Amino acid sequence: MPLSSRPLLLTLLAAPTLAVADVPRVAVDIPPVQALAAQVMGDLGTPEMVIRPGASPHGYSMRPSEAESLDRAEVVFWVGPALTPWLERSIDTLAGDSDAVALLEVPGLTRYDFREGATFAAHEHGDEAGHGGHDAADHDHDHDHDHDHDHDHDHDHDHDHDHDHDHDHDHDHDHDHDHGAGHHHAHHGLDPHAWLDPRNAQVWLGVMAETLAEADPEHADAYRDNARRGQAELEQLIGQVQQRLEDAGDPRFIVFHDAYQYFERRFGVPAAGAISLGDASDPSPARIREIQQKVTELGIDCVFSEPQFNPDLVRSVFGDMPVDTSTVIDPLGVGHEPGPDLYAGVIRDLAEGVAGCAAH
Repeated sequence: MPLSSRPLLLTLLAAPTLAVADVPRVAVDIPPVQALAAQVMGDLGTPEMVIRPGASPHGYSMRPSEAESLDRAEVVFWVGPALTPWLERSIDTLAGDSDAVALLEVPGLTRYDFREGATFAAHEHGDEAGHGGHDAADHDHDHDHDHDHDHDHDHDHDHDHDHDHDHDHDHDHDHDHDHGAGHHHAHHGLDPHAWLDPRNAQVWLGVMAETLAEADPEHADAYRDNARRGQAELEQLIGQVQQRLEDAGDPRFIVFHDAYQYFERRFGVPAAGAISLGDASDPSPARIREIQQKVTELGIDCVFSEPQFNPDLVRSVFGDMPVDTSTVIDPLGVGHEPGPDLYAGVIRDLAEGVAGCAAH
């Protein structure tokens, strides 16, 4: 080959590589959000979690590698400060130039306030059971959110949070915070566990696709196609879970803490109460007595525990009472490999736990 032809050949060989835009680096908070973002990104990239699987998100110290993932991120998807109040300052500090989307604040979302008390009235679900309740646009939580789909999140939020956790690169911790006072979210106001309603997950897939399409126009069609495919799969999942729970009968159960009402309301399977006020606090003696009385009055079949918390607490509360305490459920997908299939696994696990209780 003449030497004069080699520069042209090298240019032609390099051209396809130069024409492909870099896919944005994406950081997420919890495994269910990572699963949804992974569906949207497909083969183009993998979103990185800043909270390791199995850890409680409410109070957490990032590892240096997790802080680095947040620092590198061009797009951040997180549930919002109602779930991880400490993460808001971390995003401001480490990912201030990123497009950070607080998913709990996007339009079109179904949102609920936390329920009050140790036990929940059965009529509380009423006509909302199986229909998802109120949309964020008309469900007033006194949250002054005025967000549109251009995702101009400037982080100058007026959230009144105690940001004692300034997670910058000086943090070399490799452990969770001790879940004492101030480190767990208060169980009043807006309930952040919105991902447990698959309809909300469908909304989030669309928001993620549009956010990534704006950041990476070259792959916009792929993001949108992946999101539409994921939304269709969730539609099938909703139908399957509805059928499974309708066939199961009438489950009577109590949960460890009030984290599941989005699932309960979507599928019409209300819990009778929650053992603990929050996931980081032990129940008071008065609350225990109230729960025990509810078990007797309603003939409760099952009490669900969670993998992050001491199962001895559940057993000690109910002792020799005729109630099954063997079923473990989890809102975060502990036991599932991180990735696009985790979200459906979380929803199916909840459905099987509730259906198994109904079979008692």
